[in-house]
Amino acid sequence: MRLTTVPIDSAIGHILRHNLSDPQGHKSLPKGRRLRAEDVGLMRELGIEQVRVAILEPGDVHEDEAAKRLAMAVCGAGLTVGAASHSRVNLLAIQDSIVEVHIEALLQMNEIEGLTVATRMAHSLVRTRQRVATIKIIPFAVRETDIVRAEAIAHDSGAVIWLRPLRMARVGVLLVSSAAAQARIEQAILPAITGRVQQLGSQVIVVRSVLPDETEIAEGIAQLAASNLDLLITAGETSIMDRDDVTPLGIRQAGGRIEHYGAPVEPGNLLLLAYIGNLPILGAPGCVRSRDVNIVDLLLPRILAGEIIRARDIIMLGHGGLLGV
Repeated sequence: MRLTTVPIDSAIGHILRHNLSDPQGHKSLPKGRRLRAEDVGLMRELGIEQVRVAILEPGDVHEDEAAKRLAMAVCGAGLTVGAASHSRVNLLAIQDSIVEVHIEALLQMNEIEGLTVATRMAHSLVRTRQRVATIKIIPFAVRETDIVRAEAIAHDSGAVIWLRPLRMARVGVLLVSSAAAQARIEQAILPAITGRVQQLGSQVIVVRSVLPDETEIAEGIAQLAASNLDLLITAGETSIMDRDDVTPLGIRQAGGRIEHYGAPVEPGNLLLLAYIGNLPILGAPGCVRSRDVNIVDLLLPRILAGEIIRARDIIMLGHGGLLGV
């Protein structure tokens, strides 16, 4: 691409580099426009004799075509590619989903001068038709070799941006409290859990209350697990205080294993994640009773999308884990 200034009669077919305005300051011709014959007449009326243009050369790819090709390269499952406009293409979610990003591939693409791909945070929730990523070409054209390089990065990575759709999951809730506090705990905690689950397109199908005793908790877990659940959420009168508290003891007694206890997230430090077979058990801390964003809101959508959460996934939430002010 060659940037130069030419007489207006020689500008036809080339790209206008700057906006042109009329005497009142209103935009007459926008930058990025491929100038046509009728534009020459307008420029002459405005008293313009020469104009700054970009002249594409062999091996150049126009910004709109480049944006479209880059968008197609990074677009994975669950996304739709929008139209190219002013060197930009957006990727939109086909349905409520969790965003997944191949971060290293994304970094490599954004290192190529003139190419930019901006995405939502990996593992974040997006709703149907929401924008997941935007692809912007900065200059009026880029080299074919740079687009081919980006396409190769996408091919080698397998996928750069894709979505993991939410499932219609079956959720069970185990509430742990003393008999005296049972009604209060059900009123304070259950609506907050049920509301979160329903907003994500899933359903709480069974609820059970048990005393804070490991044997009762184990029996409650076993009964709920027999209900063909996709997720079991536990919460109670008191947050789980350590790996040997009654709830984790009950989980282990029921044949489960503790994946991780504690989270570098505020609110939500006292989180427990466990599995009994393939069934995830989310031990929600006391902050779950609030509708303010907390650790449950970070993990629940991912679990409902079928992701197997590991200890490392929770540990990585520390970067950005300060959710409250």
